[in-house]
Amino acid sequence: MNGAVQLPLDVADLTITSSGGALVRRTILPSGVRILSESVPGAQSATVGFWVAVGSRDEQPATYGSTHFLEHLLFKGTPTRTALDIAVSFDEVGGEHNALTAKEHTCYYAKVRDVDLPMAVTVLADMVTSSVLDPEEFESERGVILEELAAADDDPSDVVGERLFEAVFGDHPLGRPIGGSAASIKAVGREAVWAHYRANYRPQDLVVTVAGSVDHDELVSGVEAALTAAGWDLTAEAAPVSRRHPAPPVVGYTGARALVPRPIEQTNLMLGVPGLDAHDDRRSTLVALNSVLGGGMSSRLFQEIREKRGLAYSVYSFASSYSDAGLVGLYAGCSPRRAGEVADLMLAELRRVGTDGITDQELDRARGQLGGASALALEDSDTRMSRLGRSELTLGEYIDLDESLRRLALVTPADVRELAAGLAAGPLSIAAVGDVDDDTFRGLDGEPAAA
Repeated sequence: MNGAVQLPLDVADLTITSSGGALVRRTILPSGVRILSESVPGAQSATVGFWVAVGSRDEQPATYGSTHFLEHLLFKGTPTRTALDIAVSFDEVGGEHNALTAKEHTCYYAKVRDVDLPMAVTVLADMVTSSVLDPEEFESERGVILEELAAADDDPSDVVGERLFEAVFGDHPLGRPIGGSAASIKAVGREAVWAHYRANYRPQDLVVTVAGSVDHDELVSGVEAALTAAGWDLTAEAAPVSRRHPAPPVVGYTGARALVPRPIEQTNLMLGVPGLDAHDDRRSTLVALNSVLGGGMSSRLFQEIREKRGLAYSVYSFASSYSDAGLVGLYAGCSPRRAGEVADLMLAELRRVGTDGITDQELDRARGQLGGASALALEDSDTRMSRLGRSELTLGEYIDLDESLRRLALVTPADVRELAAGLAAGPLSIAAVGDVDDDTFRGLDGEPAAA
């Protein structure tokens, strides 16, 4: 495949020959359901995902956390299957099934042997279309989610991540926790979640992706049969819902800090700046920058903070991109008394890339790391299935490994330096959990503002 392949919503059928000989096909049904498959030579299993482009950012104030709540509830039974029936369907064939809620989408997925793919499609279709949201199950699952939130609140690495998003994005929906809060989960009622379900789980919202050992024509027939049997009317024509488009950039608050004092042995620390949205042409440059800065044991952060100074066990950088915004973050876990020093060092490394750039050797190493990691990840049908979902829901284009490597090869040290300089000049946010206060970070990029 040469170049990215666009995925227009008004083209019903597409066929793409991907790197490694994999065959990618897409079909859009008249009802708006989109079905994508990637047939991988030699595979004996398949991963299937049922996606809807609704996430935590799409919730109304009265229903914060309802998308994640609903994800749990769809495993609790339909008119024809109990929660136990759903679990047994996958357990008895040695399969795996689960779901995830993100800020811009929800996905229900399963991995099974190829002979069990029709079963997985049928069960997932039933779950997604026909959950009953039984009132007793609703209250029982409310307790489960409250326990999940409590467990996350006990984990300082989870807490600092949530607080960083709040600090960078402020009141924007991307700054809200995906699972909501204990207060919002206690307050939300079944009718509100039901309304959220019926409004966002329709044929034109659904994307089905399968990767591995799969025959596309059989998959399309199986999806149509399963959705029809579950009660969806696929004869009514509808266009697929439009993809999200980049809006004016989300700007963080200069100097925003979110500090959570806790009497624990280690401070979990994150610095963050607004990053790139998922459509930005510089995203290949960003992955190269992330690799050099904090993407492995040879990265600058790891070498400077752990290897040379012994100030942290875990230290890295990361980047999150959404349809209209992004975040670049730096993380370290360190002694509370060294937290200010570590924050200074992390910020200095980002700024140093922005002023001095990187070497050709560092960029070559980043290309090797990213190319190898990508190739290894694609040995797993889960990764390929997720790539199809992201391509269809967010990007609107399919990019295979060869094209990703081609784009990465075009990145220059000057590109990385320019991007790092722009990021370092952006508003800096700080989140920390541990024995810290404003004085810990006083002098880091100015005096702290109110969080």
